[in-house]
Amino acid sequence: MAELEVKGGYLEKEPVRRVRQFLLDVGYGDRVIELDDTARSAQDAANSVGTELGSIVKSLTFMIGETMVMALVAGDHHCVPESLARALNMEGNARRPEADEVKNVTGFSIGGVAPVASNNPMPLVIDHSLKRFETVYAAAGHPHCIFPVTVGDLKRLTGGIVSYSIAKPIE
Repeated sequence: MAELEVKGGYLEKEPVRRVRQFLLDVGYGDRVIELDDTARSAQDAANSVGTELGSIVKSLTFMIGETMVMALVAGDHHCVPESLARALNMEGNARRPEADEVKNVTGFSIGGVAPVASNNPMPLVIDHSLKRFETVYAAAGHPHCIFPVTVGDLKRLTGGIVSYSIAKPIE
């Protein structure tokens, strides 16, 4: 793996190394950026990167029945959980999992859940409103690490489907 400058050592954390290796393995390159400030929330990430809130990808996990699913939602939108099952062609109600469920299934802690390199593949849906931006920024396994990506590449990297119905603007 290509070595990058290590600021706080976050690039060497196992979940971040997994994301970096995934990106390299699929030919995307090691684009993970270590931030000086946290990206734990979408607003924190936008402030750290110096970008619009909407260009931050929130990786939100839900359970539909016994299956964990992921919704990638623009930072300036909120997820509409009632729309997830339909968007993913599943049946059941969506509920938020406990933090330990997320960690056990994905291998990531909440605040750094990446849309790629999960320990277990899961159905994934992408908020159409992210297409407003040429580049969006997704979590890379730790609250201090993100990676820039186009929505087209995000779709390709995750195998996710794009939906108009899973998110609404925050008012």
